[in-house]
Amino acid sequence: MTRFAAHRGGAALWPENSLLAFRQALALESDLVEFDVHQTADGALVVIHDPTLDRTTDTTGPVAARSVAEVGRARLKGPDGALTLERVPTLEDVLALVAPSRTGLLVEVKGPVAGFGVRYERRGRRSTAVPGARYEGLEARLVASLRRAGLLTRSTIMAFNPDVVTAIRALVPGQRTALLVAARHVRQAGARPENAVDWASAAGATDAGLQYTLVNDAVVKAARAAGLLLGVWTVNAEPAMRRLVELGVDVLTSDRPDVARRVLGRAP
Repeated sequence: MTRFAAHRGGAALWPENSLLAFRQALALESDLVEFDVHQTADGALVVIHDPTLDRTTDTTGPVAARSVAEVGRARLKGPDGALTLERVPTLEDVLALVAPSRTGLLVEVKGPVAGFGVRYERRGRRSTAVPGARYEGLEARLVASLRRAGLLTRSTIMAFNPDVVTAIRALVPGQRTALLVAARHVRQAGARPENAVDWASAAGATDAGLQYTLVNDAVVKAARAAGLLLGVWTVNAEPAMRRLVELGVDVLTSDRPDVARRVLGRAP
């Protein structure tokens, strides 16, 4: 059965990666909430998508160059670009909010440099991942925080960078993880969409998280054959959602969790 995840809490509806968005996602009875984690200069984990504060807040500069107090003072913008009273939350803020619910977590580990955190190259007949920079110690801090909150078993830790998946597996061998793959990565590698499933398997991930435009029947069959759960991102149009549900994807991640809920027949 397909489950739906509120992408950044529902980025088309509320300030992305805000406590307001996560509260609303929980009120919608989202199966999962998805959010992104960066690390501050003083080693705290904060929930924000970009490596800089520029796009989503009233402040500028790299997250990695600011203290958690400085990041926490930044006001978030809403979907229309207007400033709100919401602030950049810490990871602990988000975990405390979600913990009393039964909702699962999709936690994406980001890196300090803009972009996907990995590129793919074609070398002879093989596709090779070239991982980007990572935050030192982030994976261990993340696992410790999830464990303290009692949420490790409810979480899937995700990344585009396969080295992150490897690091999480070393810390918690049985942890659910997802390798994320974008359409541009498949193009870079001169590969077929179903090869993205092979990359997830090679990384040791339990899940493959693919840009939804990559997913077809062959991809679904490849994921089933590999024993991987298949998630798709970020799908907001109802016809595309219906196509993916019919294909049998496991997780549908959307900026419009309200629409996803309706497509799955759960709207009141």
